[in-house]
Amino acid sequence: MSTDHDTIRYEDSGIPQPYHLVKPSVWPLIGALAAGIMMGGMILFMHKDKIGSIDLGWGWPLVGFAGVLAVMAVWWRDVIREATFEKLHSPIVKIGLRYGMALFIASEVMFFSAFFWAYYSAALYPPAIFGGVWPPNNIAETVDPFDMPFMMTLILLLSGTTVTWAHHAIVHGDKKGLVQGLACTVALGLSFSVCQAYEYAHAEFGLKSGIFGSTFFMATGFHGLHVIIGTIFLAVCLWRAKRGDFTKDSHFGLEAAAWYWHFVDVVWLFLFISVYWYGSR
Repeated sequence: MSTDHDTIRYEDSGIPQPYHLVKPSVWPLIGALAAGIMMGGMILFMHKDKIGSIDLGWGWPLVGFAGVLAVMAVWWRDVIREATFEKLHSPIVKIGLRYGMALFIASEVMFFSAFFWAYYSAALYPPAIFGGVWPPNNIAETVDPFDMPFMMTLILLLSGTTVTWAHHAIVHGDKKGLVQGLACTVALGLSFSVCQAYEYAHAEFGLKSGIFGSTFFMATGFHGLHVIIGTIFLAVCLWRAKRGDFTKDSHFGLEAAAWYWHFVDVVWLFLFISVYWYGSR
């Protein structure tokens, strides 16, 4: 479209088009490749597969995991730079960010729905090969829901209140309360992961203990992975809060982390009722 000599077109000015968030980025592609290597390596490890005479062991999963962490770091760096230094997060861009985060959480809902479907498919209609009962006869002892899982539930529910405290603080311009709330939430997230590791170490069954063990560890394990990711997300927000990146008018990074954390809380409540309480009957 032609313009007069006093008008500078976007494509000539070097300024990104205001309806788009970022310049073309290679990180989504590299992140997908790293995640594929990590998960593919885990599958090969669990099946004890080899490539020729080479025993891969933990090699590929660790390489993929390191790649995922590296992509998270540089991708977060780019988004933070766009928000704070380049000032690209216009009101229109923030609407797109909110839609994107909402759709991402919706995809996570479907992800966990698959695990619950697999669990209840076996729990409500136990196959005859398992004795027609749930838990199956080969599970001598389940995890007591009112032991460590109940403590983990209290930790997550408390963390939901502290992250809300942090969000409420920044909305009212209280940056000290923001830092305190985020610090408490990160500490509670780490506490949950420690409790889950302890629980796994003392469980009387394993991933190979038939369909009960596989559905239990897949559902709770992937939730634990989401807790770790959410804790990292909140830790980044804590670092940004201490740096002064968030204001009461511009803090979507914190909002996104809070949305994600509340989603993790809700999923855990369903896991506690379904996998721990119902599964231990």
